Amino acid sequence: MGTKTIENIEGQFEMFQILNENGEIVNKEAMPELSDEQLQELMRRMVYTRILDQRSISLNRQGRLGFYAPTAGQEASQLGSQFALDKEDWILPGYRDVPQIIWHGLPLYKAFLFSRGHYVGNQADGLNVLSPQIIIGAQITQTAGVALGLKKKGKKNVAITYTGDGGASQGDFYEGMNFAGAYSAPAIFVVQNNRFAISVPVEKQSAAKTIAQKAVAAGIQGVQVDGMDVLAVYKAVTDARERAINGEGPTLIETMTYRYGPHTMAGDDPTRYRSEDLDSEWEKKDPIVRFRKYLESKNLWSEEKENEVVDKAKEEIKAAIKQADSTPKQKVTDLISNMYEELPQNLREQYEEYSAKESK
Repeated sequence: MGTKTIENIEGQFEMFQILNENGEIVNKEAMPELSDEQLQELMRRMVYTRILDQRSISLNRQGRLGFYAPTAGQEASQLGSQFALDKEDWILPGYRDVPQIIWHGLPLYKAFLFSRGHYVGNQADGLNVLSPQIIIGAQITQTAGVALGLKKKGKKNVAITYTGDGGASQGDFYEGMNFAGAYSAPAIFVVQNNRFAISVPVEKQSAAKTIAQKAVAAGIQGVQVDGMDVLAVYKAVTDARERAINGEGPTLIETMTYRYGPHTMAGDDPTRYRSEDLDSEWEKKDPIVRFRKYLESKNLWSEEKENEVVDKAKEEIKAAIKQADSTPKQKVTDLISNMYEELPQNLREQYEEYSAKESK
């Protein structure tokens, strides 16, 4: 009986898709209401973000950026979900989710400073975002709290967070969803299943066939989405947001996606745990190629338009890294004073010591 019950549950979470790999609509009933201009803007953001990823990798190799987690392959999952948000919604990102907070309003140069560990990179005045979380899964419990705060204040907004399949194996993942579900908090939990938690395949992380089905234990909605299909991701998050602000509780969204690069630029070699065949299989599902085919079929996109986006992205990235370079370097005294409003005696002594050194 137990096995039959598990199979029944798993059968409820078939992957939701609108655009197939050839850029063809396969689910007309689910097609979101987006204008031609909005469709073009989505494509522009995806192309821009792919160029940003390429340039960030180069800048990292040059020693001009610090920590960097590549994003190529996950543009539909990241940007389709952010595009469904209101400006007053809150984003609690993981460390690979910097593109979402850039498109939510974080200046590009601050994203570069975040990579360098500069405190200015964590200053997001007037934006409803938190700094990218480095601790795996910690943003899940934080999101439950932010969402409950929005509910108690009567706000018609949501808190959305992102983690990977590895994050779904953390205790914080279950605790955060359970809390949000218990209080019907307006939260959206996005798990970007790119198949590997650094090098551990998702099949070795859990006996569950989907991550989406883990919503059942928390008593909340769960959806599995084709994370290489930007329209499906947008629709899933739009629906989840609508349910949340109407008091119907949180949603867990599993986006089936793939990162084309390494886990991070800190020495990870994906060829040690991923096969060429698997890489090739997912390259055929490229979210930008797929969406490009769809827009070209509607005469909404062209090589000329794409080249314009590429050129603009390169120009803005060059200007942003220059601005990051010109930002005053952080000092030891900054690190101390930023942490405390009133310094304890031991730090006051250190502050005075380093202040004297910095003034020389």
